[in-house]
Amino acid sequence: MKYKLIALDVDGTLLTDDHVLTPGTIEVIKQIAGQGAEFVLCTGRAPLSCIPYMEQMGMEGYAITHNGAATVNVKDGRVIHHFEMRSEGLKPYIQYCEQNHVHYDLNTTFGLYVEGASGLSQEALDMYHKFLIEPKDLTERPVDDPFVKMTLSGDIPVMDKIMEEWSTWTHEFNVLRSGDYFIDLMHKDSSKGSALKHLAEMRGIAVENVLAIGNYYNDLTMLEYAGLGIAMDNSPQEVKDVADAMTSSNNEEGVKLALQKYCL
Repeated sequence: MKYKLIALDVDGTLLTDDHVLTPGTIEVIKQIAGQGAEFVLCTGRAPLSCIPYMEQMGMEGYAITHNGAATVNVKDGRVIHHFEMRSEGLKPYIQYCEQNHVHYDLNTTFGLYVEGASGLSQEALDMYHKFLIEPKDLTERPVDDPFVKMTLSGDIPVMDKIMEEWSTWTHEFNVLRSGDYFIDLMHKDSSKGSALKHLAEMRGIAVENVLAIGNYYNDLTMLEYAGLGIAMDNSPQEVKDVADAMTSSNNEEGVKLALQKYCL
C-alpha cells in the first residue's frame, strides 16, 4: 500500500455536520487499517473529545490534538510531545476578550478551563458537551499543567472582526481560524503540518507515503505537507487551492469516497 500514514481532520471532515461518524466510513477505515495503514486523527479538538472516535473505529496509535499543540498515544494517553504556551504572553488576549465580552477558554493537553465555569450559560455548556468536553474553572488547573491552546468562540461576524483587528498585532503565538465560530492561539511552532511531520519521522514514514484529508484553514499546513493532500468539497476556496485532490463533502461521506479511491 502506498499510503502508510493517513491523517484525518475530525469536524467538517470525518464527521457529518451532526457530529456523526457513519458506518460506511468506519467500515472502509477498518479495511484499509487491516491492510497495514496507520490512521491518525489530526484535529483542533482535545484528546478526550477525539479519542472516542478512534475507539469507535477500533483504532489505537496516535492523535494529533489542539491543532498540533499536543500529540498523544491513544492506547495509554501518554503525551508524545506538546508545545507549551507562555502564560504571560496570553494576558493581552485575555484582556481583549474580557473588555469585548468575547467567550474564551484555556486548554492544557487534557483539560479545558474557563473563568467562572459554574456560571456558564446552558448554551455554552451545550456547545462544550457537543465536543464531549466538561469545562472546569480556571482555579482548578494544576500549576504544573501548561496551557497549549487558547480558543475564542462566537458568531461569525464577531470572529471576523477579531481576526481583522488582530491582523495589526505583533503575535507571539500562532493565531488561526479553526472554524467559522472559533479562533485558536497556540505556540508559534505549533501546527497540524509540523506535528504530522514529526509523527511521520518518528514512525519512519516518508512524506510521499502520507495522505491527509481536511476542510479548513487549520488544515492548510497538513495538506501542504502530505504526499497527497485532499480537501473536502465543503472547504473554503483557499483550502481547495492548496490541495492535490478533492472529495465530496463531509455530509456525503467524502472521507470514505477518498479512501476508497486512493487506498483500496
